Amino acid sequence: MAQRPTALPLLAALTTPTLTWNEEGAPRSAAFDDIYFTRGDGRAETEHVFLGANHLPERFSSWTLARPFVIGETGFGTGLNMLCAWACFEQHAPSNARLHLLSTEKYPFDRLALERALSVWPSLAAYTQVLCAQWPAAVSGIHRLHLTERVTLDLHFGDTTERLEQLDGQVDAWFLDGFAPSKNPDMWHPALFDAMAARSRPGATFATFTCAGIVKRGLKAAGFHWQKVPGYGRKREMLAGSIESPPCDQRREKTPWFTPPSVEVAKHVAIIGAGLAGSSVAAALARRGVQVTVIEREAPGAGGSGNRQGALYVKLAAETNHQSRVYLSGLLYSQRWLAQQRCSQPLSSPSLWQPCGVIQLASSDKEALRQQRFIEQHPLPSEVVSAMQNPALTDAAALTIDASHGLFYSQAGWARPKALCEHLLSHPNITLLQGDVTSFDRKDADGASGQGWQLHLADDRIVEADQVVVASAHLANRFAQTLELPLQSVRGQVSEINLPEQVAGPTRVICAGGYVAPALDGILTFGASFVPNDATTDVSAADHQRNIDELRQTLPALAEELEQAGIILSPENLKGRAAVRAASPDKSPYAGPVPVADTWRADYSVLSKDATRVPDKRGEHHTGLWITTAHGSRGLASAPLCAELIASRLCDEPMPLEVPLVDHLHPGRRIISAIIRAQ
Repeated sequence: MAQRPTALPLLAALTTPTLTWNEEGAPRSAAFDDIYFTRGDGRAETEHVFLGANHLPERFSSWTLARPFVIGETGFGTGLNMLCAWACFEQHAPSNARLHLLSTEKYPFDRLALERALSVWPSLAAYTQVLCAQWPAAVSGIHRLHLTERVTLDLHFGDTTERLEQLDGQVDAWFLDGFAPSKNPDMWHPALFDAMAARSRPGATFATFTCAGIVKRGLKAAGFHWQKVPGYGRKREMLAGSIESPPCDQRREKTPWFTPPSVEVAKHVAIIGAGLAGSSVAAALARRGVQVTVIEREAPGAGGSGNRQGALYVKLAAETNHQSRVYLSGLLYSQRWLAQQRCSQPLSSPSLWQPCGVIQLASSDKEALRQQRFIEQHPLPSEVVSAMQNPALTDAAALTIDASHGLFYSQAGWARPKALCEHLLSHPNITLLQGDVTSFDRKDADGASGQGWQLHLADDRIVEADQVVVASAHLANRFAQTLELPLQSVRGQVSEINLPEQVAGPTRVICAGGYVAPALDGILTFGASFVPNDATTDVSAADHQRNIDELRQTLPALAEELEQAGIILSPENLKGRAAVRAASPDKSPYAGPVPVADTWRADYSVLSKDATRVPDKRGEHHTGLWITTAHGSRGLASAPLCAELIASRLCDEPMPLEVPLVDHLHPGRRIISAIIRAQ
């Protein structure tokens, strides 16, 4: 069965639907002249058509697998189907079971319309509140929402067929929904059914309200078996069925090295490093019920994640590329994720996250033109990013801004990285162990070689685990298995001064060559220096001077105000902290399975002579070994989403990014590019 190539759809802001509302409060699409749910008892119809015909109460009750049960839906609409499935899961599933919902939507509601539509179901009010609190902006891509510790929802915004073709994951039950074929024929076409089949697990079921001939023919051609079953209310019949032998996934034929390794859901994972990268992976796995041991040489957040304040920001490319798409997805995910971390804190604790907004100034005419080109080509919703000129820049920052142009990320802000790491590691499924891992290797169990891992510590202790995640920043490639992954050490130093009472400082994070954060506990933090190929951590006068120079250039009015208040901006008057960050040659993080470098070079050596001669051989990886590193200075925007990527793969669930973006983050990409360049 032919499958279309997996070119990444364009980044776009999506159109919210034009709605009319009947006397019962039910919405109707003006564009498609069709209803979102049946008048009267729409919930009962959902439970009959989608829950009953997919036998969900029975399947939930008997679910014993470590991975989640996965439901896929073609058309989120008001979310009624997904909320009903969630409620059904809570009622019937064992306490250790997990549910993963994924749904496509080309015309997502705005938050107010969603709340209004779902308000007609008071019995679902608690579920509605959780959904609406995390409702994302109408931007194409995958938006992961953690509804509870056991229930995850991935919203795939965009064309349904394109979204399913990009899906990296498999589905157990399908809700084939959407406006009727007569109203929306563009959705119900063969490519949709082919994509559903290719993303199905063996034995996956489906249900749909329609019996239209185009649907029956499309399902049969894709490999589904269907039958007519009793419909709901006035609708006499509907379709339900299953697929026993889904087609093989052929999307990586041209890049077989990126084919994911087979995994068994781990019971115990060891993580090397307790910075933001390691702590976020630990928290993601612990939330899924995995026992985690985090091994750290010093203390949580002792390295690059140890600053008092860290800015959540990204710099998006005018001509959008895979790296830019990863960082935008990471930004949007981190905003929701950080808000949840803040909500889970004890009330007496200082807030981990302040969504004060981030202003990214254009420090030159060239940068101003680049920002303008980005906004023109990608007019994203203002709740994500908007262009801003003076005097609006000065008003937003609450201090004088000289730059004429900037971008405003209204829902970004700053976090406490060190406190965040400590909070993430407080989960009862996580054990923190202080020690220095010098090496690790596959262990023997009952005479069988290679059953799990043994990690050897400098003090001769040994830690055993099913799988290992390396998250030790610029030290991540010091092990034999990771030695071939190129990493660059980048020194960064922040500077701090006590802010005089008469100086307010910025109310937003201001970014240009560096950043200035709103004062925390009366201390103004600014920086950070960027010194490649330097792994020293002593606070230096030279780096303080760099930060002072950057502050004077970016915010000259603030520098002058500080000096008028008696602050002498010189290195000897500043405090600070220096740490080493890790970067990859292409400035994208590494997140995924660790390749066996020597085998890759042998298996794919022909690429050095002809890059079009792709061997038909999957890439070999070190069994049960993963890595997340090279997050550079933007770890708040990349590490949490990369943690989800790794946890999703370890736990055999759908990925939080599209296939091309998952492959873009693969640690083996630099090995392949080196082979092609014959290096």
